[in-house]
Amino acid sequence: MAIAVLALVGAFIGLYLTLYKLGVIGTLACSTIGNCETVQLSRWSTLLGVPVATWGVGYWVSVLAIAMAGLQERWAESPGLSLALCLLTGWGLLFSAWLTYLELYVIHAICIWCVTSAVLATLVFVLAFLDWRETGPARAG
Repeated sequence: MAIAVLALVGAFIGLYLTLYKLGVIGTLACSTIGNCETVQLSRWSTLLGVPVATWGVGYWVSVLAIAMAGLQERWAESPGLSLALCLLTGWGLLFSAWLTYLELYVIHAICIWCVTSAVLATLVFVLAFLDWRETGPARAG
């Protein structure tokens, strides 16, 4: 359940940043420790012509869907579902690390919303990995 809640929070962050990028929101609420607009307006804020935040929404909704499926009795002990969630969140963690690197060393600005999303990605990966360790290898072996 914790992964689902964290994924929902991540999806809302991605949606907020997407709405800004698309011009629906005029300014971003950003803390004094960062410069969210610099990050969101950089050339690194799009991937294949789509805002990175929109890719994030897709990622978080996918994590939410898999996490919710895992809450169903039919799939609760599924090693395959657990592995899928672990792999997906591992990919999300790596992508978030790459984006954080870009913020720090290429863009030279930090976005607190992006950092929050990266922290969420780390937490969901840790939770998914622990779940996979509990259900995946034990059932396979």
